Amino acid sequence: MTPSTSPVSAVREPDPYPYYATLVAERPFAHDETLSAWVAADAEAVSAVLRAEELRVRPPAEPVPAGIAGTPAGEVFGRLVRMTDGTLQRHLKQVVVEALGRPDPGATARLASARTRAVLDRGGEVPYEELMFSVPARVVAGLCGLDDGADDEAARLIGDFVQCIPATATPEQQRVAAEAADRLQKLLGPGIEQGGQGLLGDLVRAARAADWADTAPLLANAIGFLSQTYDATAGLIGNTLVALARGEAVPPGADGLELLVREVVRHDAPIQNTRRFAARPFRHRGAEVLPGQQVLVVLAAANRDPAANADPHTFLPGRTDPAVFTFGADAHHCPGRELAVAIATGTVGALLDAGVQPATLPTSPDYRPLANARIPVL
Repeated sequence: MTPSTSPVSAVREPDPYPYYATLVAERPFAHDETLSAWVAADAEAVSAVLRAEELRVRPPAEPVPAGIAGTPAGEVFGRLVRMTDGTLQRHLKQVVVEALGRPDPGATARLASARTRAVLDRGGEVPYEELMFSVPARVVAGLCGLDDGADDEAARLIGDFVQCIPATATPEQQRVAAEAADRLQKLLGPGIEQGGQGLLGDLVRAARAADWADTAPLLANAIGFLSQTYDATAGLIGNTLVALARGEAVPPGADGLELLVREVVRHDAPIQNTRRFAARPFRHRGAEVLPGQQVLVVLAAANRDPAANADPHTFLPGRTDPAVFTFGADAHHCPGRELAVAIATGTVGALLDAGVQPATLPTSPDYRPLANARIPVL
C-alpha cells in the first residue's frame, strides 16, 4: 500500500495512524504546499488553533457557501452555531449546549436499540448503511418529537441537506439541499413554536432562560441536531464495529460497551479533521498564518499524540481522563458528544444482542471518499 501523502487522503486509508504519528513527531505545525494550507497535528498545535480568536470556522469573505446563499439551505447554514463565530454565537451556543444536555443518555441508548431492532426485525441481510446513517437520524428526530413516519422523512431529508456542506458540493446537490432545508423547517417549526416536550421543547426553554428571543436560529440549530448526527455518528457506529471485527473485546460490566465506544472516539475518530480560516494573523511556534490562509486541524493525529495520551496507539477502553479532540474544543466543541456515544452504544448493543457477529465484517474495509469523516463501508 502506498503510504499517506496528505492528511486529507489519509482519512480513507485502512491505517492512517503511522502517517499521523510522523506528522506529530516531525511536522506538528507546518505549511503543506500541496493543500495550500497550514496543518496542525500535535495536541499543542491543535489546542492552540481551536481556541484562537484570530481564526474562524468559515472563510471571512464567505460565511455561507455561494451556491446556497439566499436559499433555505443557506439560511439554515448561516445560523448554525458550528458555522458561525462571535458574541451572538457564544450566546446561542450556551442555549444549544443546555438543550443537548437534557436528554437522558440511557433513554437515548434504549431508543437507538429499539430503532435498530425494528430494522433487524424486517429480516434479510443486516443493512449496515441504514443502521449507521438513518437510525441515528431517526433517534434524534424522535427526541425532537417527530413520529408516525415524520422521523423517517426527517432522516431522509437530512441526508439530502448535508450534501451542501462540503466545499465539493455540486449545484444539483445544493438545489436538493435547499429543498430539504425548506421541508425540515416545516417539520420542526411547530415544535419550536409550541415549545412542548422533547428536545425542541428543551431548546425553547433553554432559550427563554438565556433571554434568547429569536426563534429562527433555534429552528436552524434544531436542523443542526440532525445534521451533526449524520456523518459523525455513522462513523462512530461503523468504526466501533470495525474495532470489534479486529478482535477488540467489550470490557466486562454494564457500561463495558459504552467504554469501548468512547475509546473508539479517540482511537479511530469518526471525524478526523476540521478547518479554520484566518481573519487576523495567527502565530504558533514562530510560524505565522496570514489573513486569508487556512489551517487543517488533524484531530485524529492529536488524539494519538503521546504528549496527550500515554501509549496512544493502544486500544484501551476505560482510560483515565483521556485527551480527546474528536469533538473539537473551546467555542466550537460539539455539544452532541454524549448523544452520539449513547446512540452508537444503543445501536451496536442491539446488533450484538441480535446475534450479529462482527468477526464476519472486514477488518480493513473501504472508507467513504470524504475529506474529514472516516466512515467504513460495511
